[in-house]
Amino acid sequence: MLTTSDLRIFLETHAVGGEILQLDSPTPTVQAAAEAVGAHPDQIVKSILFVVDEQLILAIACGTDRIDRRAIAGFLGVGRKRVKLAEAGTVLHMAGYEVGAMPPFAHRHPIKTLLDRRVLEQPLVYAGGGAENALMRLAPSEILRVTQARVLDLIDPDASGSPQ
Repeated sequence: MLTTSDLRIFLETHAVGGEILQLDSPTPTVQAAAEAVGAHPDQIVKSILFVVDEQLILAIACGTDRIDRRAIAGFLGVGRKRVKLAEAGTVLHMAGYEVGAMPPFAHRHPIKTLLDRRVLEQPLVYAGGGAENALMRLAPSEILRVTQARVLDLIDPDASGSPQ
């Protein structure tokens, strides 16, 4: 399993302008994470791993928004039912991090990444920091630069504000 230390090494090695914040306690919800760092909930970003047939897709969005599987399916040219949320074991095995701690990059294996356009509207965001009690503070432009993500509208218009 990868850790916050592995993420820190990645940041240094790849000259990523980000900082890992060690928190006093876990932040299991977007609201808890926002309160822990004194940020707006929209500044908390989530990295959610999906499986489409045999392909992994990482979707990054503001934590308060619900990712629309139809958007991922449309991007890949497949039916919505083929887009499945990755199981925790798959996340750990392929990305190297536990669900809830996964950063948007520095994974065990390269993962095709999609970034919701709303993330780029934030001046500063907080993403998974490699542990349940760590967050990474960085500019959204750094996420885009490092991941080479495709920017799309990933949010379910009928469920905006209800987390994944």
